Amino acid sequence: MTAGAGHSSSARKARSGRIGSLVANYSAMPGVYDEMVDANGRPRPHWAEFISQLEGLGATELGRRFEVADRSLRDSGVFYRVYNQADGGERAWPLSHVPLLMAEGEWKTLVAGLIQRARLLEAVLQDAYGPGKLVSEGIIPAAALAGSPEFLRPMVGIEPLGGRHLRIYAVDLGRGPDGKWWVLGDRTQAPSGAGYALENRLALSRALPDVYRSLHVERLAPFFQAFRAGLTSQVQREDARLGLLTPGPLNETYFEHAYLARYLGFLLVEGGDLTVRDGTVYIRTVAGLKRADALLRRLDGDFADPLELNARSHIGVAGLVDAVRHGTVLVANSLGSGLAESRALMSFLPALGGAVLGESLALPNVATWWCGQPAEREVVKAGLDRMAVAPAFGARLPGFPSSFGAVLGARLDAKARRDLLELIDRRGVDVVGQEVVKLSTMPVWSKGKLEPRPFILRVFVAATPEGWTVMPGGFCRISNDKDARAVTMQQGGSSADVWVLADAPVPESSLLPTADRMPVRRTTGALPSRAADNLFWLGRYLERAEATLRLVRAMTGRLGDVGTSDRISHRVVALLEGLDAVPVGLALTNHAGAAAAALARRDLGGTVPVLVENARRTASVIRDRLSPDAWRVLTETEALFASNDPLPILVEGDAFERTNAALTMIAAFSGLAQENMNRSTGWHFMEVGRRLERALATSMFVRHFAVPNASARWLDILLELADSQITYRTRYILAAARAPVVDLVTLDPGNPRSVAFQVEAMVDHLATLPGLDDGGLISEPVRIAKRLQAELVTADAASLSIDELIGIEGRLMELSNEISHRYFTHRNLPGSTWDSLG
Repeated sequence: MTAGAGHSSSARKARSGRIGSLVANYSAMPGVYDEMVDANGRPRPHWAEFISQLEGLGATELGRRFEVADRSLRDSGVFYRVYNQADGGERAWPLSHVPLLMAEGEWKTLVAGLIQRARLLEAVLQDAYGPGKLVSEGIIPAAALAGSPEFLRPMVGIEPLGGRHLRIYAVDLGRGPDGKWWVLGDRTQAPSGAGYALENRLALSRALPDVYRSLHVERLAPFFQAFRAGLTSQVQREDARLGLLTPGPLNETYFEHAYLARYLGFLLVEGGDLTVRDGTVYIRTVAGLKRADALLRRLDGDFADPLELNARSHIGVAGLVDAVRHGTVLVANSLGSGLAESRALMSFLPALGGAVLGESLALPNVATWWCGQPAEREVVKAGLDRMAVAPAFGARLPGFPSSFGAVLGARLDAKARRDLLELIDRRGVDVVGQEVVKLSTMPVWSKGKLEPRPFILRVFVAATPEGWTVMPGGFCRISNDKDARAVTMQQGGSSADVWVLADAPVPESSLLPTADRMPVRRTTGALPSRAADNLFWLGRYLERAEATLRLVRAMTGRLGDVGTSDRISHRVVALLEGLDAVPVGLALTNHAGAAAAALARRDLGGTVPVLVENARRTASVIRDRLSPDAWRVLTETEALFASNDPLPILVEGDAFERTNAALTMIAAFSGLAQENMNRSTGWHFMEVGRRLERALATSMFVRHFAVPNASARWLDILLELADSQITYRTRYILAAARAPVVDLVTLDPGNPRSVAFQVEAMVDHLATLPGLDDGGLISEPVRIAKRLQAELVTADAASLSIDELIGIEGRLMELSNEISHRYFTHRNLPGSTWDSLG
């Protein structure tokens, strides 16, 4: 795109005077190709308009706009995980605010080379797991394939459903000093980054909407639409279920898994959510086993099946290989496709282009020598100072655990050099030598100006019913080091969006089907048992935190009182001790210490920080089922209690304010759940969890404060804990008396804080849950809830005893166990339940 395209000559002249200030301070690094400026420091044609518009906004406005982008990512909860970090390793996604711009003509040339490479790797995988001609004819040494841990022997001879091994493929690209693109690595196992590319695009297009529109940036949605169509076209059943198989929330890119599942309309499942019966994969749902027809795989192939592959895997699905063998499930990418990622194979690809495709590769990879061959081994040893030495298979060099993929021969000390040469001689099959890459640079926004930084471009290719298609964009990983030879997010890099510029306006597009082809439906699909379990406990953790907060507030509000109120606070401290919110042995008179412990300590299971953290962690596993607003409330609530001090000193006012703020946030989450969450099965499970925990807490409060002959002040605190003071004062003119207080807080079905109200609500929610086959009888959870409801309806407040309240709590805990057995662990079910497989 030429500078100023679509604008008048006078407008172009006005802008040309503004280009200088950004470019004048931009010093391209010598000896490398820079994306924004040429060797003379002049903006490249497709960058000129972009720079001009940035100049027009000014540094202050740009800073504000970039803060908008950062806030958008933060509010959406976008993160990645850095391993081996004491704090759990979650890091906010580091967006670099300046996109990489690609001219349309250059992009089309790149696309042709990417599709050719995808065709070649697919053909290699077809042969490696099929006839094996490349090895038998001597084109590739057997060790170059079989030496890879990603060559999965049980998959030999199994044709993947639909005939393709690769459904989505990613390529890492770098540009040399001459401006030519080179392949630095192939990603065929379970390519990551497409979801982050989407988030980068959303954040930056919201921050710079006018710039984004005026440059005619190609949109990403058609690529994902085509990719999804490529998967669904291979599934024959009308009610087909597609899932995204994730290793779980501890994976570094788990956010992306959840985000992509939601965007593509797939179920997010872990290995424990799946089971194989008679060669077919089923999802464990709250309504029984439901067939899974396709799985977008995001865990390594070797860990996918502990039965036939890696027996140490705890995240796979026993029998998955057998299901693939039977042709009942599509796994994308196929098990064993990680074979094509090896650097050893990369050394043979230039020759394979002619042998397999009859074509020279239009997009070459970085020069690679596999040391499993004598001649290549000697080349690497002789040129060690000019090469990077990397593992032929896998991520790390044997004996060099600190290296991220490769070591530079020129930077080795004498001992490390000797060790490396010895490794090459002893186990050359495990080593490759590669040409040292001097990465090209692109601009980043740093301290109010543009600066060059090295980057690697990742681009995605997908198989569709019409053939291969390339995402018009991708994402860049940018190094903070000006002389980087490799870039990883684990080492502190940042990420940039990629804008492919069209010569004309780009039509609006969406992954959603058009209105005339959109069937009406009111269901959201099967709910995995694991997701239901987490929603149930999310509700329980939040209610448990609220009960603890109400106790702390009642106590801190009376810290200055003496006499009866002081004795009330003794009782609150004893209650907190029973809830594991304060340490055992804390003096009952140490009320301030008890408040501080309950609001700050992390070494006890019932303190507010631990409960809120548990709620947030539980929600993170089901993040695809929560709105951004709900997630933001949870993270902000957790932030209220973030402290590295295990024993902070809290003054009375601070404790009271923090408690009120947390209660307000929990109420906000409850309001969001009531007003914004669809009444799906998952919502009902969360509500059952909330109601169950609130009923337990309220009953416990009644036992401790509505004792026989309780004083009015003791009953007042019970009304406060049950948030029922206004109702009581409106209903009764006299001071608090035991029978009416107990009736209001325990037995009144119209009081939303009463035990009876919670039980009645649970009866209604349980009635809506999927019915498992009980021979036409009501389920055990419903049976327990209805019995408890009848008991509360017929109870007399004046005679309700402590023992009866303990009995009520026992039946509530029995109800919790039955819900867990029936829907989450699937124990104690009728034998016919799992015989009807959907």
